[in-house]
Amino acid sequence: MSDQSFHTEAPRRFLFLDAGARPDGNTVQLARLAAESSLPVGAEQRWLRLADHPLPPFQDLRHAGGGSYPEPEGHERTLLEATLAATDLVFVAPLYWYTLPTPAKLYLDHWVGWLRVPGLDFRARTAGATLWGVTVLAGRDGAADPLAGTLRLTAEYMGMRWGGLLLGNGSRPGDVLHDERALVAAKSFFAG
Repeated sequence: MSDQSFHTEAPRRFLFLDAGARPDGNTVQLARLAAESSLPVGAEQRWLRLADHPLPPFQDLRHAGGGSYPEPEGHERTLLEATLAATDLVFVAPLYWYTLPTPAKLYLDHWVGWLRVPGLDFRARTAGATLWGVTVLAGRDGAADPLAGTLRLTAEYMGMRWGGLLLGNGSRPGDVLHDERALVAAKSFFAG
């Protein structure tokens, strides 16, 4: 009898970061539909609402003292650990003034510090993960280009894969559920 070893791939771990100002808003509804419809079999999912994990204002210490940052604590630590555990990072971010909502931008600003925490190796540990975006806007699709660009360039800078942007249209709560194009796209979004 020969000794065979079987390689089983670890399940993907999706971290959904809800950056909206409205609980269960259109963007969350669209992201949940995509998760229910198109996550790979066996994938794990974790949802964190950034409003429930408020971060302090970011302080740029890159050129002060040694340029290193202290170990994150509190909500920042929670978000850091969740980010490092994820194979797939999904920004669930409604379009506000053509870009990311403040909580999502602040979370990304803290990455500047995480890149400089001694021994953390944040970039190396997140490289190869996939970064996704889900957004809903009220208006024309091109208005989301700055948001998509921010996320795509972040992925590129960090050595991550860019999974793409799922875009829906709606303003009042529940409007996105009438956007047929978005609903169809959601059903295969994470499968690609």
